[in-house]
Amino acid sequence: MSRKYSLQGLILVLFSVVLVSGCATQSASSPEKIQRALSVDASTSVDQYILGATDVVSVSVWRNEDLSISVPVRPDGKISVPLVGDVQASGRTPEQLASAIRTSLSEYIREPQVSVVVTSMGSHEFTDRVRVTGAVRQPLSIPHRSGMTVLDIFLSAGGANEFAALNNAMLYRKFEGEVVAIPIELGDILNEGQVRTNYLMRPGDILTVPERSF
Repeated sequence: MSRKYSLQGLILVLFSVVLVSGCATQSASSPEKIQRALSVDASTSVDQYILGATDVVSVSVWRNEDLSISVPVRPDGKISVPLVGDVQASGRTPEQLASAIRTSLSEYIREPQVSVVVTSMGSHEFTDRVRVTGAVRQPLSIPHRSGMTVLDIFLSAGGANEFAALNNAMLYRKFEGEVVAIPIELGDILNEGQVRTNYLMRPGDILTVPERSF
């Protein structure tokens, strides 16, 4: 891994630590906010892939192989396309990028047909991860997978240590510009089979298990 990617990872990990530290004493969010945060689709890893720096895209222009390229998204968020020059890629979906290139190429080619395929998803290496911290055997940061639940990531972390306050666990989810704190009753899930709070995880979720107060 290059120094640039290592630095990017370190920054994102530090951000997660700061976020969790700030949330450590946070009480649960309002029922309305919790309901809205839980209502988002968690059946897939991402709803729409948004391009970012370090992603690599393959741009194909039908019947114009000399204009078809495979190129990384630069740190400034742009890619260079033959004939049209720089095109903004970051912040767009592959379909939106293809549309922008198609519009620019239409000045030179009649009805160009453009497709964009993401061949390397470097920008989502850290943003699509889920994490568990606190009173667990092994604090963990792993890629999100479709169908992953609170219990899945908790068990992946080796379960609780002897100081865990299982029913005081909290799931922190970034939603609509703020962090929503969702209570998780891990004790009830593990000991009584009550899976009411065994929610599906979303990319970026952080599960925190606090220690008991002695």
